[in-house]
Amino acid sequence: MLEELSQRKVLAIIRADGAEAALRCIRTLVDAGITALEVSLTTPDALDAITRARPQLPPSVLLGAGTVLTAGQADAASAAGAGFVVTPGLTQGARRAAAGGTPLLCGALTPTEVISALDLGASAVKVFPAGLHGPRYLRELRAPLPEAPLVAVGGIDAATAPAYLAAGAVAVGVGSPLLGGAGSSGSRQAQDDLAARAATLLEAVGSRRAAADHHRGAEGR
Repeated sequence: MLEELSQRKVLAIIRADGAEAALRCIRTLVDAGITALEVSLTTPDALDAITRARPQLPPSVLLGAGTVLTAGQADAASAAGAGFVVTPGLTQGARRAAAGGTPLLCGALTPTEVISALDLGASAVKVFPAGLHGPRYLRELRAPLPEAPLVAVGGIDAATAPAYLAAGAVAVGVGSPLLGGAGSSGSRQAQDDLAARAATLLEAVGSRRAAADHHRGAEGR
């Protein structure tokens, strides 16, 4: 998971009004070239969206469950087909995922929390909320922890993402600045706008060619 995230650079965080809206966003983002996606469990019927989306997507697409708080949620996410689990902190869900061998992106902010997440067995550490302190904080974290795989999440958009990557993040997680109104609107325009924001984000982080290559591959399937 860590290797894939570091190559793809962007993790899309999907929060939507329900399973259908989440599915629309997943399809739009994958078609646009973003192939690492997290469906937050704050989305009603999020696990249903993951279950339905997984067989529709190429195996190369990383699809996980986010905002996993409890052990039961971690188990349900795995049963739904989530390929990884994302937590806002050192939750019971994080512990269950790690114990069960599910790739874990564990939330942390302080050096102690980052070390605890890695000791738990996290594949990478979600520095959240990264926007509270900015890229400089990420750089300071990496000074004593140069090998820590950090994913910056919270308050990041296409304009600020490159600075976090330059500060040493292996990837950035982007939610509402990317999704906009697409998670609550069923209009074609909302999805077109989402695709445009995805393209802008990928170009900002240097993944434009990867997006184009993925799109060509999808057309050939």
